Amino acid sequence: MKHIEELFLFDEKFACPVVGTDEAGRGPAAGGVFAAAVYFPDKNEALIKQLEILNDSKQLSKKKRELLFDVIKNETINFVVCVDVEEIERINILNSSLKAMRLACNNVISNLKTEDVLVLVDGNKLIKEFKYPQKYVVKGDSKSASIAAASILAKVTRDRYMGELDKKYPEYGWCRNAGYLTKEHLEAIDKFGLTEFHRPSFLKKHFDKQNQLSIF
Repeated sequence: MKHIEELFLFDEKFACPVVGTDEAGRGPAAGGVFAAAVYFPDKNEALIKQLEILNDSKQLSKKKRELLFDVIKNETINFVVCVDVEEIERINILNSSLKAMRLACNNVISNLKTEDVLVLVDGNKLIKEFKYPQKYVVKGDSKSASIAAASILAKVTRDRYMGELDKKYPEYGWCRNAGYLTKEHLEAIDKFGLTEFHRPSFLKKHFDKQNQLSIF
């Protein structure tokens, strides 16, 4: 059995429509965190063929993610949300990720003909302040078609967003590192300082270390 068929079978084992959600951008020290929610209104042979390479977005090349992105956008009911840096700093990254998931799921469900749905959440946390039935799925982006599709939408949308921010601040290499703390990114921070798109709470250890080194 092909992996794509296993992904759809996972969702089909639940006795109601399934909405999958996943996030991108919890780990970086710059940029907002994104979450997507996806519902497949129809599954047919043509769609399965188009999504044959669907998997956890981290397991796919940029080119493959881009190819899947257009299919998912066109063939599903979906929504992508960004929670910005200011909110991340105010309520922390976990709560920001869950908030983005909640907003994305609420939007998708509002566009369905029924509220009798089950939301599958990637990871090991449930969405807070959420009125719909939900189930978390550890490594769900490699098990569920709807979560895997959401992971693609969130990842590609965030990468494009970081590419746009890179045009404003090219010295940080965000088009290459997506805001993660690579050597290049850290060296740029030490040289140029922080921008409004950095998450100061993620850099506390780095600056503490720098201050400790400056003592000697």
